[in-house]
Amino acid sequence: MKDKLLNWLNLILVADVFLVFLSFGWLAIAVFGHSVGVPLGLDLWYKLWQPLFTPALGVLMGGAILSALVSQISKRLNSN
Repeated sequence: MKDKLLNWLNLILVADVFLVFLSFGWLAIAVFGHSVGVPLGLDLWYKLWQPLFTPALGVLMGGAILSALVSQISKRLNSN
């Protein structure tokens, strides 16, 4: 049961990491486009910041902490 939970958690975290990297790439490209006067979706990115990207960052940080805690607890229980 624990292994299945950790596998699902890791799968969700990997997908979330790709979402965060893609959003950062989009932001970098949109800021560059904005600086040269080409609209590349910076306004849309700003609209999606609060409902999509902020929770994705929170899930990533929380999941990483949870994964580390579960690993440490599992390691200590297995050593006894």
